[in-house]
Amino acid sequence: ATDLPAIEISGNKFYYSNNGSQFLMRGVAYQQDTDSTSTTSFVDPLTDYDSCLRDIPYLQELQTNVIRVYALNVSQDHTDCMEALAAANIYVIADLSEPDLSIDRDDPTWTLELLDRYTSVVDAFHNYTNILGFFAGNEVTNNASNTDASAYVKAAVRDTKAYILEMGYKSIPVGYSSNDDSDIRLDLAEYFACGDESDRADFFGINMYEWCGDSTYETSGYETITEEYKNLGVPIFFSEYGCNEVSPRNFTEVQAIYSDEMTDVWSGGIVYMYYEETNNYGLVTIDNSEVSTLDDFNNLKSQIALIDPSYTTIGSVTTSATVTTCPTVGGYWSATTVLPPTPDSEVCDCMVASLSCVGDSTLDSDGIAELFSYVCGEVDCSGVTGNGTTGIYGSYSACKAKAQLDFVLNLYYSANGESSTACDFSGSASLQTASTASSCTAILSSAGEYGTGTVSGTVRTTTDSASTTTVSGSDSGSTSDSSSSSTSSSSTSGSASAHIAFSPL
Repeated sequence: ATDLPAIEISGNKFYYSNNGSQFLMRGVAYQQDTDSTSTTSFVDPLTDYDSCLRDIPYLQELQTNVIRVYALNVSQDHTDCMEALAAANIYVIADLSEPDLSIDRDDPTWTLELLDRYTSVVDAFHNYTNILGFFAGNEVTNNASNTDASAYVKAAVRDTKAYILEMGYKSIPVGYSSNDDSDIRLDLAEYFACGDESDRADFFGINMYEWCGDSTYETSGYETITEEYKNLGVPIFFSEYGCNEVSPRNFTEVQAIYSDEMTDVWSGGIVYMYYEETNNYGLVTIDNSEVSTLDDFNNLKSQIALIDPSYTTIGSVTTSATVTTCPTVGGYWSATTVLPPTPDSEVCDCMVASLSCVGDSTLDSDGIAELFSYVCGEVDCSGVTGNGTTGIYGSYSACKAKAQLDFVLNLYYSANGESSTACDFSGSASLQTASTASSCTAILSSAGEYGTGTVSGTVRTTTDSASTTTVSGSDSGSTSDSSSSSTSSSSTSGSASAHIAFSPL
Protein backbone atom coordinates (compact mmCIF):
# COMPACT_ATOMS: atom_id res chain seq x y z
CA ALA A 1 0.00 0.00 0.00
CA THR A 2 1.14 3.54 -0.77
CA ASP A 3 1.51 5.87 2.21
CA LEU A 4 0.92 9.47 1.22
CA PRO A 5 2.89 12.17 3.03
CA ALA A 6 1.31 14.01 5.90
CA ILE A 7 -0.40 17.29 5.14
CA GLU A 8 -0.03 20.14 7.61
CA ILE A 9 -2.02 23.28 8.30
CA SER A 10 0.00 26.37 9.01
CA GLY A 11 -1.91 29.61 9.23
CA ASN A 12 -4.37 29.68 6.34
CA LYS A 13 -2.57 27.17 4.11
CA PHE A 14 -2.08 23.44 3.63
CA TYR A 15 1.45 22.05 3.23
CA TYR A 16 3.05 18.72 2.40
CA SER A 17 5.02 17.63 5.44
CA ASN A 18 7.68 15.78 3.49
CA ASN A 19 8.90 18.82 1.56
CA GLY A 20 7.07 21.81 3.05
CA SER A 21 5.52 22.87 -0.25
CA GLN A 22 2.03 24.32 -0.39
CA PHE A 23 -0.86 21.94 -1.08
CA LEU A 24 -3.49 23.36 -3.42
CA MET A 25 -6.62 21.27 -3.99
CA ARG A 26 -7.29 20.14 -7.53
CA GLY A 27 -10.44 18.32 -6.62
CA VAL A 28 -13.48 16.56 -8.03
CA ALA A 29 -16.73 15.72 -6.22
CA TYR A 30 -17.03 11.96 -6.59
CA GLN A 31 -20.46 10.62 -5.61
CA GLN A 32 -23.82 10.18 -7.24
CA ASP A 33 -26.70 12.16 -5.77
CA THR A 34 -29.01 10.06 -3.60
CA ASP A 35 -32.08 10.90 -5.67
CA SER A 36 -30.38 9.78 -8.87
CA THR A 37 -29.98 6.19 -7.74
CA SER A 38 -32.50 3.39 -8.06
CA THR A 39 -33.00 3.13 -4.32
CA THR A 40 -33.73 5.57 -1.54
CA SER A 41 -30.35 4.85 0.05
CA PHE A 42 -27.13 6.52 -1.03
CA VAL A 43 -24.42 4.79 -3.02
CA ASP A 44 -20.99 4.88 -1.38
CA PRO A 45 -18.51 5.16 -4.27
CA LEU A 46 -15.56 4.02 -2.18
CA THR A 47 -16.96 0.51 -1.69
CA ASP A 48 -16.98 -0.35 -5.40
CA TYR A 49 -13.40 -1.29 -6.23
CA ASP A 50 -14.08 -1.96 -9.92
CA SER A 51 -15.60 1.50 -10.34
CA CYS A 52 -12.68 3.07 -8.50
CA LEU A 53 -10.19 1.37 -10.81
CA ARG A 54 -12.28 2.43 -13.80
CA ASP A 55 -12.49 6.08 -12.75
CA ILE A 56 -9.05 6.78 -11.28
CA PRO A 57 -7.33 7.14 -14.70
CA TYR A 58 -9.88 9.81 -15.64
CA LEU A 59 -9.31 11.61 -12.35
CA GLN A 60 -5.59 11.48 -13.07
CA GLU A 61 -6.17 13.02 -16.50
CA LEU A 62 -7.58 16.02 -14.62
CA GLN A 63 -4.50 16.08 -12.35
CA THR A 64 -6.83 15.41 -9.41
CA ASN A 65 -5.20 15.32 -5.98
CA VAL A 66 -8.36 15.17 -3.84
CA ILE A 67 -11.91 13.89 -4.18
CA ARG A 68 -14.92 14.78 -2.07
CA VAL A 69 -17.45 12.16 -0.98
CA TYR A 70 -20.71 13.15 0.70
CA ALA A 71 -21.98 10.01 2.48
CA LEU A 72 -20.12 6.87 3.51
CA ASN A 73 -21.43 3.44 4.43
CA VAL A 74 -19.40 2.50 7.49
CA SER A 75 -20.67 -1.10 7.46
CA GLN A 76 -18.68 -1.78 4.28
CA ASP A 77 -14.96 -1.93 3.63
CA HIS A 78 -13.21 0.92 1.82
CA THR A 79 -9.65 -0.38 1.85
CA ASP A 80 -9.27 -1.32 -1.81
CA CYS A 81 -10.56 2.00 -3.15
CA MET A 82 -8.69 4.07 -0.60
CA GLU A 83 -5.43 2.29 -1.37
CA ALA A 84 -5.98 2.63 -5.11
CA LEU A 85 -6.59 6.34 -4.68
CA ALA A 86 -3.47 6.66 -2.53
CA ALA A 87 -1.42 4.92 -5.21
CA ALA A 88 -2.66 7.62 -7.58
CA ASN A 89 -1.68 10.35 -5.07
CA ILE A 90 -5.32 11.26 -4.45
CA TYR A 91 -6.53 12.34 -1.01
CA VAL A 92 -10.12 12.10 0.23
CA ILE A 93 -12.18 14.70 2.08
CA ALA A 94 -15.42 13.24 3.42
CA ASP A 95 -18.68 14.45 4.90
CA LEU A 96 -19.47 12.83 8.27
CA SER A 97 -23.24 12.85 7.91
CA GLU A 98 -25.52 10.80 5.69
CA PRO A 99 -29.06 11.59 4.49
CA ASP A 100 -30.88 10.06 7.46
CA LEU A 101 -28.34 11.17 10.06
CA SER A 102 -27.52 14.84 9.63
CA ILE A 103 -28.19 18.14 11.38
CA ASP A 104 -31.57 19.51 10.24
CA ARG A 105 -31.35 23.24 9.53
CA ASP A 106 -35.05 23.69 10.40
CA ASP A 107 -34.97 21.69 13.64
CA PRO A 108 -31.31 21.46 14.61
CA THR A 109 -30.08 19.05 17.26
CA TRP A 110 -26.75 17.53 18.23
CA THR A 111 -27.53 14.16 19.78
CA LEU A 112 -26.04 10.78 20.58
CA GLU A 113 -27.40 9.36 17.31
CA LEU A 114 -25.52 11.99 15.34
CA LEU A 115 -22.35 11.75 17.40
CA ASP A 116 -22.37 7.98 16.95
CA ARG A 117 -22.69 8.44 13.20
CA TYR A 118 -19.88 10.98 13.02
CA THR A 119 -17.47 8.97 15.16
CA SER A 120 -18.24 5.78 13.21
CA VAL A 121 -16.96 7.48 10.05
CA VAL A 122 -13.85 8.62 11.91
CA ASP A 123 -13.32 5.07 13.19
CA ALA A 124 -13.64 3.67 9.68
CA PHE A 125 -11.28 6.13 7.97
CA HIS A 126 -8.68 7.36 10.46
CA ASN A 127 -6.09 4.75 9.47
CA TYR A 128 -5.97 5.66 5.78
CA THR A 129 -3.00 7.85 4.98
CA ASN A 130 -4.94 9.71 2.29
CA ILE A 131 -7.85 10.88 4.45
CA LEU A 132 -7.38 14.63 4.25
CA GLY A 133 -10.23 15.80 6.47
CA PHE A 134 -13.89 15.64 7.40
CA PHE A 135 -16.82 18.00 6.89
CA ALA A 136 -19.09 18.26 9.94
CA GLY A 137 -21.82 19.78 7.80
CA ASN A 138 -22.69 20.90 4.30
CA GLU A 139 -24.85 24.00 3.79
CA VAL A 140 -26.73 23.36 7.05
CA THR A 141 -27.21 27.10 7.45
CA ASN A 142 -28.16 28.32 3.99
CA ASN A 143 -29.81 31.69 4.66
CA ALA A 144 -30.41 34.23 7.41
CA SER A 145 -33.47 32.38 8.72
CA ASN A 146 -31.53 29.36 10.01
CA THR A 147 -28.15 30.65 11.18
CA ASP A 148 -28.92 29.29 14.68
CA ALA A 149 -28.31 25.79 13.29
CA SER A 150 -24.60 26.63 12.99
CA ALA A 151 -24.24 26.39 16.77
CA TYR A 152 -25.12 22.71 16.50
CA VAL A 153 -22.72 22.11 13.63
CA LYS A 154 -19.93 23.82 15.54
CA ALA A 155 -20.67 21.54 18.50
CA ALA A 156 -20.26 18.64 16.07
CA VAL A 157 -16.89 20.05 15.00
CA ARG A 158 -15.83 20.36 18.66
CA ASP A 159 -16.86 16.85 19.65
CA THR A 160 -15.48 15.15 16.55
CA LYS A 161 -12.12 16.83 17.15
CA ALA A 162 -12.22 15.81 20.81
CA TYR A 163 -13.03 12.22 19.85
CA ILE A 164 -10.09 12.04 17.44
CA LEU A 165 -7.82 13.37 20.17
CA GLU A 166 -9.10 11.13 22.94
CA MET A 167 -8.95 8.00 20.79
CA GLY A 168 -5.30 8.72 20.09
CA TYR A 169 -5.85 8.79 16.33
CA LYS A 170 -3.57 10.80 14.08
CA SER A 171 -4.70 14.40 13.89
CA ILE A 172 -7.30 14.78 11.13
CA PRO A 173 -8.82 18.22 10.57
CA VAL A 174 -12.57 18.79 10.82
CA GLY A 175 -14.23 21.65 8.96
CA TYR A 176 -17.43 22.93 7.41
CA SER A 177 -18.76 23.42 3.87
CA SER A 178 -20.91 26.51 3.34
CA ASN A 179 -23.14 27.87 0.63
CA ASP A 180 -22.58 31.29 -0.90
CA ASP A 181 -25.20 33.63 0.58
CA SER A 182 -23.87 37.19 0.50
CA ASP A 183 -25.92 38.19 3.56
CA ILE A 184 -24.30 35.64 5.87
CA ARG A 185 -21.25 34.11 4.19
CA LEU A 186 -18.66 36.18 6.01
CA ASP A 187 -20.37 35.73 9.39
CA LEU A 188 -20.52 31.99 8.69
CA ALA A 189 -16.82 31.76 7.95
CA GLU A 190 -15.85 33.85 10.96
CA TYR A 191 -18.19 31.88 13.23
CA PHE A 192 -16.60 28.55 12.36
CA ALA A 193 -13.05 29.95 12.42
CA CYS A 194 -13.36 31.78 15.75
CA GLY A 195 -12.85 30.73 19.36
CA ASP A 196 -10.67 28.19 21.09
CA GLU A 197 -8.72 25.77 18.90
CA SER A 198 -10.73 22.89 20.37
CA ASP A 199 -14.02 24.43 19.23
CA ARG A 200 -13.30 25.99 15.88
CA ALA A 201 -13.22 24.45 12.42
CA ASP A 202 -9.77 23.57 11.12
CA PHE A 203 -10.74 24.64 7.59
CA PHE A 204 -13.66 26.23 5.77
CA GLY A 205 -15.09 25.32 2.38
CA ILE A 206 -17.53 27.36 0.34
CA ASN A 207 -19.67 26.01 -2.49
CA MET A 208 -19.10 28.72 -5.07
CA TYR A 209 -21.00 29.08 -8.33
CA GLU A 210 -20.56 32.79 -9.11
CA TRP A 211 -18.27 32.46 -12.13
CA CYS A 212 -20.46 31.57 -15.11
CA GLY A 213 -19.24 31.34 -18.70
CA ASP A 214 -16.53 33.80 -19.70
CA SER A 215 -16.59 35.89 -16.56
CA THR A 216 -13.61 37.64 -14.97
CA TYR A 217 -11.92 37.84 -11.61
CA GLU A 218 -13.58 41.20 -11.01
CA THR A 219 -17.07 40.72 -12.47
CA SER A 220 -17.59 37.19 -11.12
CA GLY A 221 -17.35 38.32 -7.52
CA TYR A 222 -14.12 36.39 -6.94
CA GLU A 223 -12.25 39.60 -6.20
CA THR A 224 -14.84 40.60 -3.58
CA ILE A 225 -14.87 37.28 -1.72
CA THR A 226 -11.09 37.04 -1.78
CA GLU A 227 -10.93 40.41 -0.05
CA GLU A 228 -13.60 39.33 2.45
CA TYR A 229 -11.77 36.15 3.48
CA LYS A 230 -8.15 37.31 3.38
CA ASN A 231 -7.80 37.43 7.18
CA LEU A 232 -9.77 34.30 8.08
CA GLY A 233 -6.81 32.53 9.66
CA VAL A 234 -7.69 28.96 8.59
CA PRO A 235 -7.43 27.34 5.15
CA ILE A 236 -10.35 28.16 2.88
CA PHE A 237 -11.16 26.61 -0.48
CA PHE A 238 -14.00 26.05 -2.93
CA SER A 239 -15.65 22.88 -1.62
CA GLU A 240 -17.70 22.90 -4.84
CA TYR A 241 -17.42 25.04 -7.96
CA GLY A 242 -18.46 24.99 -11.61
CA CYS A 243 -21.47 27.10 -12.65
CA ASN A 244 -23.41 25.42 -15.47
CA GLU A 245 -25.64 28.29 -16.56
CA VAL A 246 -23.50 28.33 -19.69
CA SER A 247 -23.05 24.85 -21.13
CA PRO A 248 -20.69 23.26 -21.83
CA ARG A 249 -18.68 24.73 -19.00
CA ASN A 250 -15.40 26.21 -20.18
CA PHE A 251 -13.89 26.45 -16.67
CA THR A 252 -12.02 29.69 -17.28
CA GLU A 253 -12.28 30.31 -13.53
CA VAL A 254 -9.55 27.71 -13.06
CA GLN A 255 -6.93 30.24 -14.13
CA ALA A 256 -8.13 32.66 -11.46
CA ILE A 257 -8.40 30.06 -8.69
CA TYR A 258 -4.75 29.06 -9.10
CA SER A 259 -3.44 32.57 -9.78
CA ASP A 260 -1.27 34.62 -7.43
CA GLU A 261 -4.30 36.83 -6.77
CA MET A 262 -6.09 33.95 -5.06
CA THR A 263 -3.61 31.35 -3.81
CA ASP A 264 -2.46 33.50 -0.91
CA VAL A 265 -6.03 33.27 0.44
CA TRP A 266 -7.54 30.20 -1.22
CA SER A 267 -6.26 26.62 -1.28
CA GLY A 268 -7.75 25.56 -4.59
CA GLY A 269 -11.10 23.95 -5.15
CA ILE A 270 -13.25 20.91 -5.91
CA VAL A 271 -15.17 20.73 -9.18
CA TYR A 272 -18.77 19.60 -8.97
CA MET A 273 -19.05 16.81 -10.15
CA TYR A 274 -17.72 13.61 -11.73
CA TYR A 275 -20.98 11.87 -12.65
CA GLU A 276 -23.41 13.29 -15.21
CA GLU A 277 -26.95 13.34 -13.84
CA THR A 278 -30.20 15.21 -14.44
CA ASN A 279 -28.65 18.36 -12.95
CA ASN A 280 -26.11 18.49 -15.82
CA TYR A 281 -23.05 19.05 -13.66
CA GLY A 282 -21.19 15.92 -14.77
CA LEU A 283 -17.77 15.56 -16.32
CA VAL A 284 -18.40 12.05 -17.65
CA THR A 285 -21.28 9.76 -18.53
CA ILE A 286 -21.26 6.11 -17.55
CA ASP A 287 -23.21 3.49 -19.48
CA ASN A 288 -22.82 -0.18 -18.59
CA SER A 289 -19.60 0.69 -16.74
CA GLU A 290 -18.19 2.39 -19.83
CA VAL A 291 -16.93 5.95 -19.30
CA SER A 292 -17.39 8.66 -21.90
CA THR A 293 -15.91 12.08 -21.29
CA LEU A 294 -18.05 15.15 -21.88
CA ASP A 295 -17.01 18.56 -23.19
CA ASP A 296 -16.91 19.73 -19.57
CA PHE A 297 -14.23 17.11 -18.84
CA ASN A 298 -12.10 18.09 -21.80
CA ASN A 299 -12.43 21.80 -21.06
CA LEU A 300 -11.46 21.28 -17.43
CA LYS A 301 -8.51 19.13 -18.47
CA SER A 302 -7.29 21.85 -20.81
CA GLN A 303 -7.62 24.57 -18.17
CA ILE A 304 -5.88 22.54 -15.45
CA ALA A 305 -3.01 21.88 -17.85
CA LEU A 306 -2.46 25.63 -18.18
CA ILE A 307 -2.15 26.53 -14.50
CA ASP A 308 1.24 27.42 -13.06
CA PRO A 309 0.67 28.34 -9.41
CA SER A 310 3.26 30.00 -7.22
CA TYR A 311 3.70 27.61 -4.32
CA THR A 312 4.90 28.93 -0.99
CA THR A 313 6.83 26.79 1.46
CA ILE A 314 6.00 26.31 5.09
CA GLY A 315 8.98 28.30 6.32
CA SER A 316 8.70 31.16 3.86
CA VAL A 317 5.56 32.82 5.22
CA THR A 318 4.86 34.25 8.63
CA THR A 319 1.80 32.69 10.24
CA SER A 320 -0.18 34.25 13.03
CA ALA A 321 -1.91 32.61 15.97
CA THR A 322 -4.46 35.41 16.06
CA VAL A 323 -7.95 33.97 16.25
CA THR A 324 -10.79 35.33 14.15
CA THR A 325 -13.30 37.41 16.13
CA CYS A 326 -16.68 35.71 16.50
CA PRO A 327 -19.69 37.48 14.96
CA THR A 328 -22.21 38.85 17.45
CA VAL A 329 -25.88 37.96 17.41
CA GLY A 330 -27.79 40.63 15.53
CA GLY A 331 -28.85 41.60 12.03
CA TYR A 332 -28.69 38.54 9.79
CA TRP A 333 -26.73 36.49 12.35
CA SER A 334 -28.42 34.56 15.17
CA ALA A 335 -26.01 31.80 16.24
CA THR A 336 -24.48 32.16 19.70
CA THR A 337 -20.98 31.10 20.64
CA VAL A 338 -22.52 29.14 23.54
CA LEU A 339 -22.54 25.68 22.02
CA PRO A 340 -24.83 22.71 22.74
CA PRO A 341 -23.55 20.15 25.24
CA THR A 342 -21.57 17.09 24.27
CA PRO A 343 -23.87 14.07 23.90
CA ASP A 344 -23.08 11.67 26.74
CA SER A 345 -24.60 8.21 27.03
CA GLU A 346 -23.97 8.06 30.78
CA VAL A 347 -26.00 11.22 31.40
CA CYS A 348 -28.88 9.85 29.35
CA ASP A 349 -28.73 6.34 30.82
CA CYS A 350 -28.76 7.72 34.35
CA MET A 351 -31.79 9.82 33.55
CA VAL A 352 -33.79 6.98 31.99
CA ALA A 353 -33.04 4.60 34.86
CA SER A 354 -34.31 7.17 37.36
CA LEU A 355 -37.74 7.43 35.74
CA SER A 356 -40.94 5.69 36.74
CA CYS A 357 -42.87 6.20 33.49
CA VAL A 358 -41.26 5.41 30.15
CA GLY A 359 -42.33 4.87 26.56
CA ASP A 360 -42.71 1.45 25.00
CA SER A 361 -39.48 0.10 23.52
CA THR A 362 -41.21 -0.69 20.23
CA LEU A 363 -42.16 2.92 19.47
CA ASP A 364 -40.99 4.05 16.04
CA SER A 365 -40.00 7.59 15.09
CA ASP A 366 -43.56 8.52 14.12
CA GLY A 367 -44.92 7.21 17.41
CA ILE A 368 -42.28 9.11 19.37
CA ALA A 369 -43.05 12.32 17.47
CA GLU A 370 -46.79 11.96 18.06
CA LEU A 371 -46.35 11.49 21.81
CA PHE A 372 -43.90 14.40 21.97
CA SER A 373 -46.40 16.65 20.25
CA TYR A 374 -49.08 15.91 22.80
CA VAL A 375 -47.02 15.74 26.00
CA CYS A 376 -45.04 18.91 25.30
CA GLY A 377 -48.34 20.73 24.99
CA GLU A 378 -49.10 19.68 28.56
CA VAL A 379 -45.74 19.99 30.37
CA ASP A 380 -42.57 22.07 30.05
CA CYS A 381 -40.16 20.27 27.71
CA SER A 382 -37.25 22.67 28.23
CA GLY A 383 -35.11 19.84 29.58
CA VAL A 384 -34.93 18.18 26.17
CA THR A 385 -34.83 21.20 23.85
CA GLY A 386 -32.22 23.79 22.97
CA ASN A 387 -31.84 27.20 21.42
CA GLY A 388 -28.85 28.08 19.25
CA THR A 389 -29.54 31.79 19.58
CA THR A 390 -29.92 32.14 23.36
CA GLY A 391 -27.39 29.40 24.10
CA ILE A 392 -29.77 27.68 26.51
CA TYR A 393 -29.92 23.91 26.17
CA GLY A 394 -31.80 21.36 28.24
CA SER A 395 -29.73 18.94 30.28
CA TYR A 396 -31.03 16.08 28.15
CA SER A 397 -31.21 17.89 24.80
CA ALA A 398 -28.39 15.71 23.46
CA CYS A 399 -30.00 12.38 24.37
CA LYS A 400 -31.58 10.07 21.83
CA ALA A 401 -35.22 10.76 20.95
CA LYS A 402 -36.58 7.79 22.89
CA ALA A 403 -34.74 8.83 26.07
CA GLN A 404 -36.01 12.38 25.67
CA LEU A 405 -39.55 11.06 25.29
CA ASP A 406 -39.15 8.98 28.44
CA PHE A 407 -38.14 12.10 30.35
CA VAL A 408 -41.16 14.16 29.30
CA LEU A 409 -43.55 11.22 29.78
CA ASN A 410 -42.31 10.97 33.35
CA LEU A 411 -42.83 14.72 33.83
CA TYR A 412 -46.41 14.29 32.62
CA TYR A 413 -46.89 11.34 34.95
CA SER A 414 -45.61 13.37 37.93
CA ALA A 415 -47.67 16.42 36.99
CA ASN A 416 -50.80 14.27 37.02
CA GLY A 417 -50.37 12.90 40.51
CA GLU A 418 -48.57 9.74 39.43
CA SER A 419 -51.86 8.21 38.44
CA SER A 420 -51.49 4.94 36.54
CA THR A 421 -53.73 6.35 33.83
CA ALA A 422 -51.16 9.11 33.31
CA CYS A 423 -48.64 6.50 32.16
CA ASP A 424 -50.55 4.56 29.57
CA PHE A 425 -51.16 6.46 26.34
CA SER A 426 -53.06 3.55 24.84
CA GLY A 427 -50.31 1.13 25.76
CA SER A 428 -47.49 3.32 24.43
CA ALA A 429 -46.10 3.94 27.94
CA SER A 430 -45.74 1.91 31.11
CA LEU A 431 -44.31 2.02 34.62
CA GLN A 432 -40.88 0.72 35.55
CA THR A 433 -38.94 0.47 38.79
CA ALA A 434 -36.91 3.64 39.11
CA SER A 435 -33.30 3.33 40.25
CA THR A 436 -30.36 5.66 40.77
CA ALA A 437 -26.83 4.28 40.82
CA SER A 438 -24.35 6.04 43.07
CA SER A 439 -22.46 7.20 39.99
CA CYS A 440 -25.63 8.91 38.76
CA THR A 441 -26.48 10.91 41.87
CA ALA A 442 -24.41 13.97 41.01
CA ILE A 443 -25.59 13.98 37.39
CA LEU A 444 -29.27 13.87 38.29
CA SER A 445 -28.85 16.42 41.04
CA SER A 446 -27.13 18.82 38.65
CA ALA A 447 -29.79 18.38 35.99
CA GLY A 448 -32.63 18.94 38.44
CA GLU A 449 -36.21 17.75 38.28
CA TYR A 450 -36.99 19.57 35.05
CA GLY A 451 -33.66 18.97 33.30
CA THR A 452 -32.74 22.64 33.17
CA GLY A 453 -29.74 22.53 35.48
CA THR A 454 -26.02 22.22 34.77
CA VAL A 455 -24.77 18.87 33.49
CA SER A 456 -21.29 17.92 32.28
CA GLY A 457 -21.06 15.79 29.16
CA THR A 458 -18.03 13.89 27.90
CA VAL A 459 -16.91 12.42 24.59
CA ARG A 460 -16.87 8.74 25.48
CA THR A 461 -14.12 6.46 24.20
CA THR A 462 -13.29 2.85 24.91
CA THR A 463 -11.13 4.02 27.81
CA ASP A 464 -13.68 6.57 29.05
CA SER A 465 -11.02 9.27 29.06
CA ALA A 466 -12.64 12.32 27.62
CA SER A 467 -12.89 16.05 27.46
CA THR A 468 -15.73 17.64 29.37
CA THR A 469 -18.31 20.15 28.29
CA THR A 470 -20.88 21.88 30.44
CA VAL A 471 -24.37 23.16 29.78
CA SER A 472 -25.94 25.49 32.27
CA GLY A 473 -29.45 26.52 33.15
CA SER A 474 -31.58 26.98 36.23
CA ASP A 475 -33.45 24.14 37.90
CA SER A 476 -36.98 25.43 37.75
CA GLY A 477 -40.24 24.55 36.14
CA SER A 478 -40.27 27.76 34.15
CA THR A 479 -39.41 27.88 30.48
CA SER A 480 -35.77 27.66 29.50
CA ASP A 481 -35.81 31.27 28.29
CA SER A 482 -35.57 32.34 31.92
CA SER A 483 -32.52 30.19 32.56
CA SER A 484 -28.95 31.39 32.67
CA SER A 485 -26.29 29.88 30.46
CA SER A 486 -22.55 29.50 30.16
CA THR A 487 -20.38 28.49 27.28
CA SER A 488 -19.87 24.79 26.66
CA SER A 489 -16.14 24.35 26.35
CA SER A 490 -13.81 21.41 26.27
CA SER A 491 -11.42 20.90 29.14
CA THR A 492 -8.74 20.24 26.56
CA SER A 493 -9.25 23.61 24.94
CA GLY A 494 -6.05 25.52 24.53
CA SER A 495 -4.92 28.76 23.03
CA ALA A 496 -5.11 29.25 19.30
CA SER A 497 -2.49 27.37 17.36
CA ALA A 498 -1.19 28.47 13.98
CA HIS A 499 0.22 25.04 13.21
CA ILE A 500 -1.79 21.83 13.15
CA ALA A 501 -0.41 18.57 11.78
CA PHE A 502 -2.59 15.80 10.42
CA SER A 503 -2.26 12.51 8.53
CA PRO A 504 0.49 10.07 9.48
CA LEU A 505 4.14 11.01 9.45
